[in-house]
Amino acid sequence: MNKALLFLNGKKPTILPENLGSYSIITCTDGAYSRYVKNLPFTINYISGDLDSVQVSTIPSSIPIIETPDQNKTDFHKALELLLDKGIHDVDVYGGSGRESDHFIGNLSTALFFKNKLRITFYDDYSKFFFSGKSTKINDAKGKTISLIPFFEAKNICTKGLQYPLSNETLIFPQRLGTRNVAVENEVVVTYGEGELLIYISR
Repeated sequence: MNKALLFLNGKKPTILPENLGSYSIITCTDGAYSRYVKNLPFTINYISGDLDSVQVSTIPSSIPIIETPDQNKTDFHKALELLLDKGIHDVDVYGGSGRESDHFIGNLSTALFFKNKLRITFYDDYSKFFFSGKSTKINDAKGKTISLIPFFEAKNICTKGLQYPLSNETLIFPQRLGTRNVAVENEVVVTYGEGELLIYISR
């Protein structure tokens, strides 16, 4: 099991993952712990960050603290580096969106930076989203809203299983986006050639 659950200091999620046993590590940044993680009904493995958003004295001694003081990187970036060092391959991120919009955009940039090293999926109360590989299969998709967002251009996009299919097409931000499509089959397949593509799936 090389999968981690990471909480960030964005909007507090009200929908949490059900199968906590699927994660080998559950962790959070210091800001997330201070805002809401301390009140969640399960125990985390450790807290990381520059500790500017939490009073260390309020953290139970049973929870390890890993200080990452480098101010040239965000706490999210440093948290992902730690997870890489621990052999993690997949990361589910909660609290990555909402609140300050610049933090959210920064989180997307960080996820793109780590795309070739980690499979990162963001979750909020409405959707899950991730940077797609060149070929992505989405299961249990029928009836869900699926949006394809180029970052900032994605070429040769082909889809199967969507109401409005794409066939060898190019999406360019902000001129043309693939928002608010709907899955008409249980399995959706998205492929593309050059560029980067962010996929949103409604929950």
